[in-house]
Amino acid sequence: MISIADIKQFFKGEILVNEPLNKHTSIKIGGPADLLLLPSDKGDAINLSVYLQQNGIDYSVIGNGSNILVSDAGIREIVINFEQGLKQIKLVDGLVEVESGVMLARFVDFCIQNGKQGVEKLAGIPGTIGGAIVMNASAYKYEISDYIVDVEVVRNGKLIRVKKQDANFAYRTSAFLNDIIISAVFELPDGNIDEMQKTRIEYLQKRNLTQPLNYPNSGSVFKNPPGNYAAKLIEDADLKGLRIGNAQISEKHANFIVNLGNAKAEDVLGLIQTCKEIVEQKFDVYLELELKLLGFGKSE
Repeated sequence: MISIADIKQFFKGEILVNEPLNKHTSIKIGGPADLLLLPSDKGDAINLSVYLQQNGIDYSVIGNGSNILVSDAGIREIVINFEQGLKQIKLVDGLVEVESGVMLARFVDFCIQNGKQGVEKLAGIPGTIGGAIVMNASAYKYEISDYIVDVEVVRNGKLIRVKKQDANFAYRTSAFLNDIIISAVFELPDGNIDEMQKTRIEYLQKRNLTQPLNYPNSGSVFKNPPGNYAAKLIEDADLKGLRIGNAQISEKHANFIVNLGNAKAEDVLGLIQTCKEIVEQKFDVYLELELKLLGFGKSE
């Protein structure tokens, strides 16, 4: 592990020691990180990313803390959050340039306000641009990669730009799983602002009606199997509402696990394993995690 003194030689941002990650995850679960680093700006984020990769230092990027489950024991490595430092978004020659710490909701609002159409269906998805690009976030048949021009990343200790055609975007995945995303450029068609606002509100309402937003959660737990839906399979397996400790398979949407209050990561893992085992037994379908597990070791 790199020392704090070493970090301070090149890093201007905030350094939090033994920081509880339940304060930084959307499901409000997770033990402490040895070090949580909050870069101050883009240059700070790049310097940190290059240093960590060039020196082979283990790290995790948590973004807004959605779509992850952190172990109750925490993470014995550096954890990075870009929300404070990578928050710039601007329109340049008709293109939207956005840094990876920008929240998706803010990105959607910015595009609509500037008459740029195509991202309205992403309204309400929690998380940052960086996390959304890594997992190629999608909603209602729209993928965030649809309008990407290129992505700026730190890869193998070097800052590079990756064109869309080289990004290997597919369902819930991309070529960026081992990279640190710094920013991205989007080319969106012009649209009618009033119509886009209506679409945004419509899809926000759909999300509010169908998802358990009244409890902390990490978003969708499993990827949808080809030709099927994880939520339907879990519901058909009579698992909706199943509870372990204070973690529960949502009664509103079976592909969500909610924290009813002080739930533990082990409770969530127990529900995940139960879903996988029973769905495979009943329907011969393997459920693949969409949720990323951090701090559990190789066996998980």
